[in-house]
Amino acid sequence: MITRKRLAAGVCALAATFATGILPAADTASAAARPDGQSEQAAPKVDLVLDVSGSMRTADIDGKSRMAAAKQAFNEVLDAVPQEVQLGIRTLGANYPGEDRKVGCKDTRALYPVGPLNRTEAKTAVATLAPTGWTPIGPALQGAAQDLKGGDTTRRIVLITDGEDTCQPLDPCEVARDIAAQGIHLTIDTLGLIPDAKTREQLTCIAEATGGTYTSVQHTDQLSGKVKQLVDRAADPVQVPVATTGAASCESAPQLKPGLYTDREKFAEHRSYKVDVLPGQELRASASIGVDRQTNPDYGVLLRAVTAHGREIVRGSEAGDGRTDVISTGLRYPKAPADDSDEKSTPESVCLQVSNSFSAAPGVKTDPGLPVELAIEVVGGPDQASDVAAFGLGRGWWLLGALALTGLVAGLVWGWISRWRIAVWRTS
Repeated sequence: MITRKRLAAGVCALAATFATGILPAADTASAAARPDGQSEQAAPKVDLVLDVSGSMRTADIDGKSRMAAAKQAFNEVLDAVPQEVQLGIRTLGANYPGEDRKVGCKDTRALYPVGPLNRTEAKTAVATLAPTGWTPIGPALQGAAQDLKGGDTTRRIVLITDGEDTCQPLDPCEVARDIAAQGIHLTIDTLGLIPDAKTREQLTCIAEATGGTYTSVQHTDQLSGKVKQLVDRAADPVQVPVATTGAASCESAPQLKPGLYTDREKFAEHRSYKVDVLPGQELRASASIGVDRQTNPDYGVLLRAVTAHGREIVRGSEAGDGRTDVISTGLRYPKAPADDSDEKSTPESVCLQVSNSFSAAPGVKTDPGLPVELAIEVVGGPDQASDVAAFGLGRGWWLLGALALTGLVAGLVWGWISRWRIAVWRTS
């Protein structure tokens, strides 16, 4: 059994870097995970969501207004966008200056559509912006998710705002969780301009819901540098997890091939998936659960490999107490080679069960469930005695039997020696 732990910049993306540690060939694994079997990915998409509400008039960033600092940063970012990135710009609070809440909370639009970048057109569109109205962050995130729909690629929203949402009860944190639950591998990064405590809390929650990052911004160069970094990060090739839905039992579990998968699991829920393993192969699997909201202490994650008849083969588990971003565990199951030619071509259907023991803190919503990332690899089985899996450590009962036999022999030997010493003592 192998237990793995990693830090995450957030859920549920939860994280392709962890998968690269499990899967030795990124290009091969990527091809296996994609539904169409193609290893080449489409152009990554980024949507910059800018707050243009009235508070952006405040002049406290390097002696100029927040809006002026944002415009300068955007011009620098647009000059540096990699050619392969499709970029768009969405605004919130840019058009309605009135007091009607219902109208103000719908004030979001695509300023520049997501697609191949024309730097001149994009800069011209940004230059026309002036601080105007409300701060409908939730509707803006919903609109940005629609802007990025389509294709199988990396998607990233970069939200830049100087205040918290003013359009409750639509909670932008819940909107982010709903977006993550769609399984489209969309990450939301948030940047707060001179943020107060409430703004920091809300933007952190939004970022954590999708495995993104939160950054507090105090200066213009800091804003442009961070946005450039996030756009460049979107251009980096990563393995895109495939959305799947686990079943409550092994009988109805989906059949998965080697690759990286994403799912959502409710608090204290069990989810099952099936994987075929041929004789002489070894199954390697890991499960990571992202904690995108406040939970009670004392929690854990359990990953079990179970036969078609319900017998547990091997398990991996990890537990914790306190605040965490992600909790992970893994396992290995080497299937013994077969002597018969027919058996060699007959795979065993192994059921992988992912369970968690999280409980929600008071007042915390439990829907959608926690983000789950499942990495699966099937490789050639171990043929060296130095590999612990060759000794059957993947089958825990072998190790238990060896330890029991060793203890029995040691006890008999020690008892015989003790009796012999007592007999010698009595005779002398």
